[in-house]
Amino acid sequence: MRILLVAALVLSLSLVAGAGESPPRVSAEDFAILAWSEVVPDDPDVLREIHACGCNLIGGVPPEMLNSVAAAGLKAIVRHDATHVDDGKIDYDSESILRDVTGLVERTGHHVALFGYYLSDEPHASLFPALARYVAAHRQLAPYTRALINLFPNYASEQQLGNATYEEHLEQYLTTVRPPLLSYDHYALMDDGSLRDLYFPNLEAVRAAALAHELPFWNIVLANAHFDFAEPSAAGFRFQAYTTLAYGGRGIGYFTYLTPTRGNYRFGPIDQFGDKTPTWHMLRNVNLQLHALAPTMIPLRSVGVFHHPDVPAGCRGLADSRHVAELTGAGRFVVGEFDSPEGQPYVLVVNKDLHQSTPFGVRFQQPGTILQTNSYTGRTERWRGENNWLAPGQGMLLSLEK
Repeated sequence: MRILLVAALVLSLSLVAGAGESPPRVSAEDFAILAWSEVVPDDPDVLREIHACGCNLIGGVPPEMLNSVAAAGLKAIVRHDATHVDDGKIDYDSESILRDVTGLVERTGHHVALFGYYLSDEPHASLFPALARYVAAHRQLAPYTRALINLFPNYASEQQLGNATYEEHLEQYLTTVRPPLLSYDHYALMDDGSLRDLYFPNLEAVRAAALAHELPFWNIVLANAHFDFAEPSAAGFRFQAYTTLAYGGRGIGYFTYLTPTRGNYRFGPIDQFGDKTPTWHMLRNVNLQLHALAPTMIPLRSVGVFHHPDVPAGCRGLADSRHVAELTGAGRFVVGEFDSPEGQPYVLVVNKDLHQSTPFGVRFQQPGTILQTNSYTGRTERWRGENNWLAPGQGMLLSLEK
């Protein structure tokens, strides 16, 4: 009997493990979950593990790796010297750029794994005209792809930006370069346990610019520790993912998946010796939550964001809510507000605390039964029971039944 019980337990555990290996996946085109590393080996096992970690997109790969990327079930952002735009190409004319881009497009073609091309990271405003010419060339020769440029965060200096304010930098970039999406990085979790004061104002500015120009935006966050940034934690990953969703983001990127072999870099998902760290499992967990929520969230339109009870500088409070009449609980919250195509109101309530769980309650401005879209199963059911608790950094998607 004891042998039979052990065998049954082993079988049940294997079934549970197997059930978690192939969850429904959102495409990178609908919601990007980007693994970025400085060098990505052309190793099928490494690429398969990136996919297993819940990522659907890998950055900075050479053209010759596209077949391997496709075999792993991923999409790729291709990096090549021909279209890497730096100060040395600031005066390139359109004819030279077309020649460079044509050569790369001919090499990569309509490859099934091709998502787009990497152009530049954190460019100074003086580079915007050259970037505009490269983006135009990519749009002309490969309109089915995206040209990726990643911008500075709002804590960059005026000298780094080349503009007096961050908002001016965003507007000049978008009107000059005309990119297919707005991507920026912001490393906000510090090793003393604090959050940068400018994290939410950065989301506010990027969301406003993206909405004004009708573009999706991506938030690039940290997946390792270095300098004076915090070591990764489950709460930190939840916080960065759910705050990005609350502000209407359509992508999140992780710097870096493979831990760099220098300085005090540590605890990336894969360490310097090629082994999985606890970070890998924490990252996979939050990525699978993104996959579970994405089918419900992708059709929604972002209509507002508010904070309660504390309101960061440049942000809005509960009085400006479009859907919520009352938000109760001892915690600190940020709430993203959305409308479905049919006009159904949705709110994503996020616990801003990185250390403490909190219960909460919500009363919508309209009467009706409150529903919850479960971030583990993806199912939408009546909101009740223990679902009034949020872990540190956790978010919960609620809606009114129509």
